[in-house]
Amino acid sequence: MPCEMIMLQLGQCGNQIGFEFWKKLCREHGISPEGILQEHATEGIDRKDVFFYQADDEHYIPRSVLLDLEPRVINTIMNSEYKKLYNPENVYLAKDGGGAGNNWASGFSQGESLHEEVFDIIDREADGSDSLEGFVLTHSIAGGTGSGMGSYVLEKLADRYPKKLVQTYSVFPNQESSGDMGGIGVSDVVVQPYNSMLTLKRLTQAADCVVVLDNTALNRIASDRLHIQNPSFAQINELVSTIMSVSTTTLRYPSFMNNDLIGLISPLIPTPRLHFLMTGYTPLTTDQDHANIRKTTVLDVMRRLLQPKNMMVSTGSDRDRATKDCYISILNIIQGEVDPTQVHKSLQRIRERKLANFIPWGPASIQVALSRKSPYVSTSHRVSGLMLANHTSISSLFERAMRDYDKLRKRNAFLDQFRKEKMFADGLEEMDESREVVQQLVEEYNAARKPDYLSWGLNQ
Repeated sequence: MPCEMIMLQLGQCGNQIGFEFWKKLCREHGISPEGILQEHATEGIDRKDVFFYQADDEHYIPRSVLLDLEPRVINTIMNSEYKKLYNPENVYLAKDGGGAGNNWASGFSQGESLHEEVFDIIDREADGSDSLEGFVLTHSIAGGTGSGMGSYVLEKLADRYPKKLVQTYSVFPNQESSGDMGGIGVSDVVVQPYNSMLTLKRLTQAADCVVVLDNTALNRIASDRLHIQNPSFAQINELVSTIMSVSTTTLRYPSFMNNDLIGLISPLIPTPRLHFLMTGYTPLTTDQDHANIRKTTVLDVMRRLLQPKNMMVSTGSDRDRATKDCYISILNIIQGEVDPTQVHKSLQRIRERKLANFIPWGPASIQVALSRKSPYVSTSHRVSGLMLANHTSISSLFERAMRDYDKLRKRNAFLDQFRKEKMFADGLEEMDESREVVQQLVEEYNAARKPDYLSWGLNQ
């Protein structure tokens, strides 16, 4: 029984990482850029119908909906060698093509006005699947379309498909602050703190699982670990698409366990609001990196996954905090030639050395999902691993977002464009409400570190 996933790509960032993801999936399943199954790809151990469906002439089409309010990125995709892969009816561009101008309110209200046409496409895709499991949304939280229209689509999905899972891959903006900006994170979008805050409210309330992709950490990993001086978007997106494809391998190469999304994420998320996951991946290599291939073992991979420098989320360097923060749950997806007894031994070693610090009120377990590698893509390493972790230090990202928001809100800076939209015409309550929701989320993550979290939750 296939558990299909429909991918919704929103805005510039969402479409770029979505495009990289589909390129990777085509390579892994032996599908050509035109969607035709290649000669060598006949082993049939994979499940292509989770993310693809077949047209009448047998070529494969991604279950993907591309949405944007300005044409640039989608035009690039539609003029690339993969132009025949997508179903052109699933591409939606706003008629005037003016974009949302990096303004959340504009993206949200345009989403509202285009609601009929967008959901026509989504409903058609959903009706075309046998047993739809859920939606995967890729977007960034800082811009206009991905955050504003993304928020609107999230709300409506939760409303229209209440029983379906909604998982998002959300790109958080680069938050390394520069001195001259009064400590607000460096970003090419000046109203980014407002956009982020308003989107975080929807991610908290309407999504079932949010995989946090933090640009600060991705840039750090590219420069420190991969030694790329000025990482380009393409190189960062390559990292992101690796995470996305590995986190779905157990769905695409099914084994006895973890072969649907709910089975993957339900052990990671103990209570509904603690659903922000961070990721780590090892071994990281670039295309030119044939020189430093090393021996990889299961223990080596699992130990490296627990090192903060491999985490794709940058949670600040507050030492005092680091001692209090702990893992709520961990899932390691190990790919390659692995003997289950090695996994058992590695887990024992990690436990003996206390390499991971867990919550006091729940079981301290690292779950391991073993997954096959694609037979059509050659990799230089024998074993590679991805960690999906629910860790309380993620709240420092939200605290940073609130700090940036407060600095702008205190001065009522840059609010004119927001006031032009119907939603904010009467007042800015929606913004302050969003901040309240994020504040409660931070409090919940802080409470999760303490032994009495369960009784704290009952009193809320």
